Amino acid sequence: MPIKTREHLVNETNVRNREIRHTEKILIVDDEKLHQYSLLTLMQQSGYQVECVSSGEAAISKLEKNNVGIVLLDLNMDGITGDDVMRYISNNNINTSIIVVSGEGSFDAAENALKLGAYDFIRKPYSIDNLLNSVNNATKKRQLEADNTKMHTQLRESENIHRYIVNNSPDIVYILDGEGRFTFVNKRIETLLGYSVKELIGKHFTELVYEDDIDKAQFKFNERRTGKRCSINIELKLKCKKYNQPRNFDNRLLPIEINSMGVYSSHNEKHEKKFIGTYGIARDITDKIEAEEIIRFQAYHDMLTRLPNRTLLNDRLSQAITHARRNKTSLSIMFLDLDRFKMINDTLGHIVGDHLLQAVAMRLKHCLREGDTLARLGGDEFTLLLPDVNNQQDAKRIAEKIIKSLADPFKIDNHELFVSTSIGISQFPEDGNTIESLIKHADIAMYSVKDSGKNNYQFYDKKMIHAYSDNLSLENDLRRALDNKQFEIYYQPQINVETQEIFAMEALIRWNHPERGMINPNDFIGLAEETRLIKQIGDWILQAACEQLKTWRDLGFNDIRIAINVSAIQLEQNNFVEFVLEQLTKNKIPGEYLEIEITENTLMHDTDAGVDKLRELSNHGIKIAIDDFGTGYSSLNYLKHLPIDTLKIDQSFIRDMSKSEEDSSIIKAIISMAKGLKLNIISEGVETQEQLKQLKRWRCKNMQGFLFGRPMPNDDALKVLQRCSSISAQ
Repeated sequence: MPIKTREHLVNETNVRNREIRHTEKILIVDDEKLHQYSLLTLMQQSGYQVECVSSGEAAISKLEKNNVGIVLLDLNMDGITGDDVMRYISNNNINTSIIVVSGEGSFDAAENALKLGAYDFIRKPYSIDNLLNSVNNATKKRQLEADNTKMHTQLRESENIHRYIVNNSPDIVYILDGEGRFTFVNKRIETLLGYSVKELIGKHFTELVYEDDIDKAQFKFNERRTGKRCSINIELKLKCKKYNQPRNFDNRLLPIEINSMGVYSSHNEKHEKKFIGTYGIARDITDKIEAEEIIRFQAYHDMLTRLPNRTLLNDRLSQAITHARRNKTSLSIMFLDLDRFKMINDTLGHIVGDHLLQAVAMRLKHCLREGDTLARLGGDEFTLLLPDVNNQQDAKRIAEKIIKSLADPFKIDNHELFVSTSIGISQFPEDGNTIESLIKHADIAMYSVKDSGKNNYQFYDKKMIHAYSDNLSLENDLRRALDNKQFEIYYQPQINVETQEIFAMEALIRWNHPERGMINPNDFIGLAEETRLIKQIGDWILQAACEQLKTWRDLGFNDIRIAINVSAIQLEQNNFVEFVLEQLTKNKIPGEYLEIEITENTLMHDTDAGVDKLRELSNHGIKIAIDDFGTGYSSLNYLKHLPIDTLKIDQSFIRDMSKSEEDSSIIKAIISMAKGLKLNIISEGVETQEQLKQLKRWRCKNMQGFLFGRPMPNDDALKVLQRCSSISAQ
């Protein structure tokens, strides 16, 4: 803020006085209309803003707003008199100038008016010149008082600003004499270093400087140069007083940044300047240094687990390869991928997933030797560098230790979670002599473990590259399958065993690969979800199945419902509901003849948004079924508030129910719960007459499985519908 001199303020005041001379608002208070009009005309012609009132009451009402500069006041009025108005102004400290204009000519009246605060007293009939002079003088006086007040306020503010800069600066401000002793230091020294101002005055600056920085400080802290050559942004450390408050960066040292310049006396008779000391500012840069350390840490570490990231791993692996090559030793790389993590993350949410990753990282660190590096590359993937291994046995022992350490459950946010890991191991120099080849081959070995049942480890073998290439080839083929029209939809009937009627057909995808033949969905749906191609595939299934249902309805099968599986990835699409409704409208299908099947894990994924979409679909009559029920994590209380119509008992329970009392109990519990919640129930995977009879005894009438028909192409499904229809007609 620029500081104005007194001369500047006076000149400014004179200019403003000319500009604002006639901007004061005048209030005329007179109960005689003729006098009131006369004053109004005179003041307006003189350029003033004027208002008129005819009583003391009205005058007080106007004055309450406190925006009247001058009052031309008559004394003798009915009710509240002019004296009363002046008392009101005085008692309420209203900033206005009163000029009494009255027919009362006695000395006592004039004296009383002046005692009550009147600026002037003018007797009626008045001289126009006298009245105008009085008003103009009152205006000038008010303006001069306002300008004077403002001038003093600004001068006080200027002084306060100087005082604030010095005594309340966030930086240490100091002055040294020619010998380097403190002659002035501001109070900031107390909060930053713990010393009082008094105990530093007269002390040499080196008593504050950290011993290792004294040489640097000799010509910086007590700088003699001025102008562009003086010290700018020089970093030093100062010593804190022992009893000072603990600091985040260092309890004993304060990192500072110095800006200093020499101070010289005025010219003497010989036209020479004399050095009299140093003026300097020392800024606390603790936050800056901490921020720089955080930035450096973030550049080389994963912020969730605090483990090294890919950049730091590559740096250490490069050094380890150089060391191993020079000393003719070996090293191992382990690539770890957590089993079942995606299901936990999708089911319980990313917060639980993040906490689980942190807990896994802690356990893995306890399995390391000194000098090993554990890094997180992203997601649920970790890489472990083991330098100086003698043979595969060393890596094998650590891999087994890791698998054993993860066997115990993790307690995360009131959940007991189990997670295992698949570990691929590559060796230098046998499996590669570069960073890229070692990590790639460990990755291939890890995928081999995944394909072999997970929760194990394997060393890289050249034969694995073929299986890895095969998976990569399958992914590439999957990306082309839609365009090449290689997908087909098979249909499996859902039967009411009491009426022997087909009430629905479930649409199931098959991949008719030109070289591999018919591929089961279990062999490619997981890959489709991993690559997120499931969205395009799912949209195609929904579109094709609705078109097929329209064909059946055109042939007279109007009571058949189509059931379609939907993944979590499809459900999270913003336009999912609109796309479903578009297919129904285009094929003229009522909503109640479409059933959307979702798994429990899909239901728990993206919970709020997903449930809102399901509710919207349900509002259009579309049925919602939970597939594979009993294998997921859904809450029964949660089910009660969802728009669910049907529960499908997972076929794993049906398959083992004759051999397992637990599975039988689960099935009966699900059937009983569904009836209590007024939900339909369908048993999946019914393959034997024994299963059929047992389920009927448990009062489950809706079933699906090989016993009633395998998944079949369009033409065969139509024949089954026609045969079932003719049987019902008989």
